[in-house]
Amino acid sequence: MYDKEIRESLFFFLEESYGKSRILEEKVIGRARADCVLIQEDSFMGIEIKSDHDSYSRLEGQIKNYNQYFDYNMVVVVGSKHAHSIENHVPSFWGIITVEEVEGKCDFYILRQEQKNPFCDIKRKASLLWKSELQELQKKYAFPKYQNKSKSFLVNYLLERISEEQLQRDFSHLLLERDYTVFSVEGNGTEEEGTEEVKKGKKIRKKKYKRRKKSLTKTKLGVTHLISKRSKRTVKK
Repeated sequence: MYDKEIRESLFFFLEESYGKSRILEEKVIGRARADCVLIQEDSFMGIEIKSDHDSYSRLEGQIKNYNQYFDYNMVVVVGSKHAHSIENHVPSFWGIITVEEVEGKCDFYILRQEQKNPFCDIKRKASLLWKSELQELQKKYAFPKYQNKSKSFLVNYLLERISEEQLQRDFSHLLLERDYTVFSVEGNGTEEEGTEEVKKGKKIRKKKYKRRKKSLTKTKLGVTHLISKRSKRTVKK
């Protein structure tokens, strides 16, 4: 299987496992590109997908970039080629999910639960926001908008006055609510930045995932292993 063949089922699996969230695809992070980013209410999770058709040649550099940007990281291994060796190629705090095709459906197995990434840089994380979104935070806290200042200036200004814990929640809220189809003239950069992302070919899941009226069953998804609540942080063997 190729990664594109399992993405939709993977997104349903993540939604059932993590609840309220939003998934951004093909997000540029430094010199790498994250296959998926799971935005949660208090954290960002980077997700790298490796199929049997991929090698480990670029993984070391990808790991370095993922660790700079995300609170948690996960590698999804498609097929059997990497399933027995992937643990030797990613940090111990990275989660691992294996995916195999069973009776024509994707079967997900939690090989290792993700843990908090100790190397996440909140300034790098903040760079994933648009300048107009940072200005929204300035407004929220009754700070000057600083229309002509750079994103880095706004990030430093906020970090000097607001706790990182609170800003983490603010960043998540902004990305959960981001609308790629509506650009505000007041944004001073929103339209340009948003248009540029579309030009680069980023795939955006525009609607936030919400619980469906009819729950997705294991039979429908071919999912036999679901993650319990993240707070327990247990590892399934």
